[in-house]
Amino acid sequence: MTPKMNWQNLLSSKRFREKDGAIVATVTPSTQEGIDALRTDFHIDYDRVVFSGAFRRLGRKTQVHPLAEHDLTHNRLTHSVEVASVGRSLGNRVGVMLQAGGFLPAGHTPSDIGAVVQVACLAHDLGNPPFGHTGEDALRDWFRKPHNSRYLQGLSEAERNDVQTYEGNAHSLRILARLEMYRNQGGMRLTAATVGTLMKYPWTSSHPLGRKKFNIYQSELPFIRQVADALGLPETADNQWARHPLSYLMETADDICYALLDLEDAVELGLLSDTEVESVLSELTFAESTWHAAGSRQRCAMLRGIAIGKAIDNVAQTFMMHQAELLAGQFQAKDLLAVCSPEVQNTLEKAKELARTRIFRHRTKLMTEIATFPCLGSILDLLVPAAHAYIVEQKTDVRQSLALDLLKNDDPISQSDSLYQAYMKILDFTGGMTDNAAAQMAKDLSGVGMLR
Repeated sequence: MTPKMNWQNLLSSKRFREKDGAIVATVTPSTQEGIDALRTDFHIDYDRVVFSGAFRRLGRKTQVHPLAEHDLTHNRLTHSVEVASVGRSLGNRVGVMLQAGGFLPAGHTPSDIGAVVQVACLAHDLGNPPFGHTGEDALRDWFRKPHNSRYLQGLSEAERNDVQTYEGNAHSLRILARLEMYRNQGGMRLTAATVGTLMKYPWTSSHPLGRKKFNIYQSELPFIRQVADALGLPETADNQWARHPLSYLMETADDICYALLDLEDAVELGLLSDTEVESVLSELTFAESTWHAAGSRQRCAMLRGIAIGKAIDNVAQTFMMHQAELLAGQFQAKDLLAVCSPEVQNTLEKAKELARTRIFRHRTKLMTEIATFPCLGSILDLLVPAAHAYIVEQKTDVRQSLALDLLKNDDPISQSDSLYQAYMKILDFTGGMTDNAAAQMAKDLSGVGMLR
């Protein structure tokens, strides 16, 4: 029988770092002398994410419309901030209900729940590569091509699964746990509560579902074992854990925002009319439908705000109704939205369907997505053979040596690295690029534009 989780452990403020090849607990910042007592451990998490380079780069990464020139279209940064806002509201609402029901542990406030969910929401897209989900597909495609299989020889099956399955969720975790702040020494060293809430898919790429979605690369597996132990997350199978209950709130905040705010972008770009959006939102905004705004943009924003508010109320109530199942690791539905009210479910599904048929298949978006494959492919065509020659053959030609120099300012490849470690550094470099940087690098590598 799976042991039941409890809120005392699930809100753990433990932090971990890497020392001498082992993952060990580190000092909690708020207990150190001189730390502002008004800044909780979870506020420290928030600040560390906000001030990270990976977070800033989201401002030039695709949300839906690659390389969009319209000033009001969402990018990954604005999307993440909005998801964090919805997540905080959801968490605060649930926190109040937990406190009212006597479930909130001593020493914690409802705003702690809101802060944990907010930080996880803020960080959930840090690992998205250039050009969004199409970028993920392009990076996977390169490593899965038969003529590139020679570069995978010598990797274990688990390592091969990792490099063949670039996953934004797993790279978000890798950035937090390894790459930002204390590189290779624990990364941002966020609280266990925040890390656990970030994981929608707490298993590795070797899990049967890993080829679809996963959160844990082999390189971060020892770190996650320590985090899971601190949180009391039950291990349900080999290298697979039950989800942290608050991860369902993070997931729902993301779903609400991308379903409803993508439509607002489409109105700005002229792909949809405001009346079409109003029709989609009508089940949640019927009582306010007679209110007339000054213009279509203002009306869309007003109706979207009402719809999000009503969805937040319903999701928080739904979470509390299923709290026992979530704590037992026995929640069987696909996500919280699947058991929300019909009005919330219908509205979000209609919004997603409209996006699938009218936005995602638009010609301008399709052309950029097609170009993503040769763009990112040209970067891997340069870097992977160079790393393979350096690690396996211990020699490089002039071009390969120059290629490896491109990583010097990030995380240079050394001959002490394994082939897996070298490839992960290449994926860190390529996946960390903004849309503009990747497009410019591909252009520069082609030789186009050398003469100005």
